[in-house]
Formats: sequence, structure tokens, C-alpha cells
Amino acid sequence: MDQIRPRLILSDLMYRLVPKADRVVPEFLALALASPRVRQQIVGAIRGSSGQFQLPKSEIRGLKVPDVSVEEQHQIVVAHEVIERRIAVLAQVKAKCEVAEAALSARALSGDTDEWPTHRLESVATVAAGVTLGSEPVGDGVVELPYLRVANVLDGRIDTTELKTVRILRSQYERYALRAGDLLLTEGGDLDKLGRGAVWDGRLDPCLHQNHVFRVRCGDELSPDFLALHTSSPAGRAYFQSVGKQTTNLASINSTQVKAMPVPVPPLAEQERLLGPVRAIRARNEALGRQIEKLRVVQLGLVDDLLSGRVRVSQG
Repeated sequence: MDQIRPRLILSDLMYRLVPKADRVVPEFLALALASPRVRQQIVGAIRGSSGQFQLPKSEIRGLKVPDVSVEEQHQIVVAHEVIERRIAVLAQVKAKCEVAEAALSARALSGDTDEWPTHRLESVATVAAGVTLGSEPVGDGVVELPYLRVANVLDGRIDTTELKTVRILRSQYERYALRAGDLLLTEGGDLDKLGRGAVWDGRLDPCLHQNHVFRVRCGDELSPDFLALHTSSPAGRAYFQSVGKQTTNLASINSTQVKAMPVPVPPLAEQERLLGPVRAIRARNEALGRQIEKLRVVQLGLVDDLLSGRVRVSQG
């Protein structure tokens, strides 16, 4: 059975979130307040409704944090910082890889592009809008599936951390379904972010897309990765900005404008050759991202174990 540390009431340790130096180390207190156990207390202590929430001072004073000696507090902070330094090193390498990826992507489109034929996008790919939300069917023949919305489609990557679901008729599935290799482009947003997007890797199947996200499915002449390079390039951005409809706060593009986008289409073998270095540095960048995520999980688990007393800091 896990050994759970005794807890101190926060009002014994601090006043207006100023730690008493003889009882608590500020860095330790920050770790304790960010821990799942204390965060759960904080969530339970929040008061208010209709989007207006607050944490009363009396509730803050009553929060319980681990009762740990000052010496061990320092040791826990050091254990956390060891992993933090490793994460920082990986993050620096990842940042350099991102710069290199951007440079290689630009280089891939900077060759003898005048010799490449240019086609309207609709002649080398199909463009489709997704599910319109708001009036979902019910009854027989209905399926409920996850879908990607604008918030999931970022510049150069797809974030599936938080997905929503929608009900559609089973007969409509093929119309809205995503396949690995589909390029997803956003319909609206800030003018300089129109047409942002990324290639879907098929990590979740089945999965749909909503109507504010265009699905571009390339034909045999065009690699989706190469098309993604073009849509995110200065030339691609300039096109979307030139045709985008500007309102007070947002800009938008429609499917007709996406279909009319001029796209360079070199031979497929040339596309693959140019994509080689980009894919290599992108794979390295993604691997670094996974390493950082794993270290964050390890760090969170270690700190939680140390705070709870399940694990003690080695004295050796």
C-alpha cells in the first residue's frame, strides 16, 4: 500500500502566497501547487458560474500540501530540475531542427520552378468540405464519429489531443471520411493564416472533418507532402491572402478559390527527390518531440511519487 505523506494546511506555510522561508522552499511550493493532488483541491474550491470563476482566499489558505522537511524539499526540486535541464537541451535541438526544416522546405521550391508545369489544384486533386454542424440526424442508420475542426488543424501538424464527435448518416461516411495522405486546409482565421494546414497521417480511423476544414485529396500526379510545401510557402500564402474575403475580425476562403489555386507540378520522381531531405529532418524533429513528451510524463510521475512519499530521494 502506498505511503502517503501527512499534509500541512497552506495557511501554516504562507501568507498571500509568500512562502515562509523556514518551512517551505518557493520552488517546492510551485511543484506542489501544480501537482495533480493539489490541483484537484483547487478545482474543488473554485466558486462561481456563467464563466465567472474565482478561488477565494479562504480556500487558498485551506489547501493541503505535502509535509516535507526543507532538506527533502530541496532534493525534490533538484530531481525535477535534472529532468527539466534534459528537456531544455532536447528543446534547443528541436528548435534548430524546425529552422532547418523551414530552410529545406524553402529550398525544395526554389529550384528551376519556371520549368515546372502549373495546374489549377482541381485538375490534380479533389477538394471537399466536411460535415456541417448543428442539425445532427437521429435514429437508425446513424453513426457517431470523431471529427477534426479548425482548432485541430495547425500550421504543419494535426493536434488530436481534444476531439469532438458528430452524428452522421452511415450513407454519408465516404463523403466526409479522411484517409491517410489527405491535406487539410482551414477555411478561415487571421488573414496571414488562411489555408494553414497539414497532411493527415491516419492516426485515427475512422475520422471525419467539419465544413470549415477543406479536405484535399491528391491524384497520381501530385504528392500531398509536396502540395503541403507549396500551400505553406510564401507563394501559397500570398495566393490565399489575395483571394481571401476580409471581414472585421476574420478572413475566409471558399472551395472555389481553393480549387483555382495554381500549383506547380514537377514530375513525381522530382517531387520525391526534393522531399527527401525535408522528410528526414521532419522525422528527426518528430522523434525529438516524442522524447520531450515522454520525459514530461516521467517528470510528472516522479514528482508526484516524491510528493506523495511513494518514492524517496536517494541520499547516495
